[in-house]
Amino acid sequence: MKLNDLAIIGVAATTVLSCTPAKKEYASFELYPVRSGSLTEMEYTPEATQFTLWAPTADEVRLMLYDAGEGGHASETVSMEAAEEGVWKTKVKGDLKGRFYTFNVKINEKWLGDTPGINAKAVGVNGKRAAIIDMRSTDPEGWAQDKRPALVSPADVIIYEMHHRDFSIDASSGIEHKGKFLAMTEQGTKNPAGQPTGIDHLKELGVTHVHLLPSYDYASVDETKLNENKYNWGYDPQNYNVPDGSYATDPYTPEVRIREFKQMVQALHKAGIRVVLDVVYNHTFNTSDSNFERTAPGYFYRQNPDGTYANGSACGNETASNRPMMRKYMIESVLHWIREYHIDGFRFDLMGIHDIETMNEIRKAASTEDPTIFIYGEGWAASAPQMVEDSLAMKANTYQMPGIAAFSDEMRDALRGPFNDNKQGAFLAGLPGGEESIKFGIAGAVQHPQVDNEQVNYSKAPWAAQPTQMISYVSCHDDMCLVDRLKASIPSITPDELVRLDKLAQTAVFTSQGVPFIYAGEEVMRDKKGVHNSYQSPDSINAIDWNRKTANADAFAYYKGLIALRKNHPAFRLGDAELVRKHLEFLPVEGSNVVAYRLKEHAGGDACADIIVVLNARKEAAKVAIPAGKYKVVCKDGFINEKGLGTVNGAEATVSPQSALILVG
Repeated sequence: MKLNDLAIIGVAATTVLSCTPAKKEYASFELYPVRSGSLTEMEYTPEATQFTLWAPTADEVRLMLYDAGEGGHASETVSMEAAEEGVWKTKVKGDLKGRFYTFNVKINEKWLGDTPGINAKAVGVNGKRAAIIDMRSTDPEGWAQDKRPALVSPADVIIYEMHHRDFSIDASSGIEHKGKFLAMTEQGTKNPAGQPTGIDHLKELGVTHVHLLPSYDYASVDETKLNENKYNWGYDPQNYNVPDGSYATDPYTPEVRIREFKQMVQALHKAGIRVVLDVVYNHTFNTSDSNFERTAPGYFYRQNPDGTYANGSACGNETASNRPMMRKYMIESVLHWIREYHIDGFRFDLMGIHDIETMNEIRKAASTEDPTIFIYGEGWAASAPQMVEDSLAMKANTYQMPGIAAFSDEMRDALRGPFNDNKQGAFLAGLPGGEESIKFGIAGAVQHPQVDNEQVNYSKAPWAAQPTQMISYVSCHDDMCLVDRLKASIPSITPDELVRLDKLAQTAVFTSQGVPFIYAGEEVMRDKKGVHNSYQSPDSINAIDWNRKTANADAFAYYKGLIALRKNHPAFRLGDAELVRKHLEFLPVEGSNVVAYRLKEHAGGDACADIIVVLNARKEAAKVAIPAGKYKVVCKDGFINEKGLGTVNGAEATVSPQSALILVG
């Protein structure tokens, strides 16, 4: 006999029965009722707690109340009452704070199994049961006064992508709360040589946004066995609206993970850094056992013509953003993170699975809260989703999504080589043919009269309406990091060449009119021992060794200098397509493996009349014709100094092998 059966015949402490079946049949998912108002499932007061679940095809719904977040039996079972719009409701009197709950839905005489609901805001260990808490009790001191750091334009954004564990787990980090949200709250941490790590390192580097890999409650790490140090990036969603317990100091007490996440955001804001959350609404970790499927079977996922689950994510399913309740769910989830956690931006995993209308509605909702919230994503899917491509948030359709950016694999792969072949090089390896794709990226993926789109590697037409809709990068978490890629694609590379080409690659990124993005640790020449897909590799592969900041001090200084150069010169961040076409001029070069351009006529109000940038991937020096004049050298031979590294007079510049030259005049 099952626990639920026991509850119904009176074994539970208290039982409220309602046997009114309310199941409705719908000819298609499009005809399902849409719940109006908020999708909140639990509303707590000390006097009573209201529970509400959208389960339009249910015959019955039970609420199970527990005294603990795991183990034991339900102390109460309450049958919920059918209401309008496919909703089931019940109100339980008394102060339930500190208790836990699940729902169980019955359809066609089958109980689907316990679920915390689709919209739990607090959970117990491993997220199997939702928690009844007072959210205001989770606010750290001063939370009401927390403010986003100023951001004038999306063109000013500089993104640093990091994983909580990678960033702080190594002993060399000098951080106490290793691998935890609180690691980002510690000030004064240093590596063994006394150089800043943690949040002080980020301030020193100068980034404006920290992009956190998935930090919601995900399924693959057992929060009861954290001593096993099992690793995962977190792209396996379980509960979308609550932080993951593995990054909390106490995963058992629901308030702790929430409060510590807020403390992290608060500390980053005080440091002048905004916070981007990586969101994975395109698929769930489980399908048949997921919270969605145990609530409204089939509705939240797309199906193939034969009725099987579509799988555009290559993770077993793809969600149906085009269906009204899934769209509503995504919008409310984003708003929850903005309002409750003060999140400043969102990176959408496999954004190409979502439909354009949903993404535009999310942008609209976020802008209502704060128009400076930054939204970007992967403009592709793992395989073809079950919707026509011109209706999806694919990269090619970015121009139809104002205020939403996409990653540019054109520039990335033109610099270092294709994603699907680690050993294949490109521009950085001295191979010709990538120049036009790099120019495409330098212009921010907008229409530019000097970019021959027929020669661009993946896109034969510009896809951004504005340059701030393009993310400029050369590597990220789900690929070889830059150091490993250079080693794999240039087997004979010397240590000196490795540093030179690393710096050259990032010069292209940070002088692009797109939004620059780097992977955590690249600034200290991190490697992952050649592992391409380290999503569940151990710390020995993923952890950042902060001794590298000492060993590669010149590389860190160069990255820091590039960021300062970008901030100090509005010419590098025009933020407008017409201004890019007006002020960005590509210069003619002889031969291949050199890209040169100038930002002219005080671009963006820059104090400098002209800025010249030359990227030379050749193993020999390159001579480039430039407009005649007198220029100050601010970047040369892998060094940056805005006070000057010399001067160039005349109409020609010589650029050292495998390096960048930047002149201001």
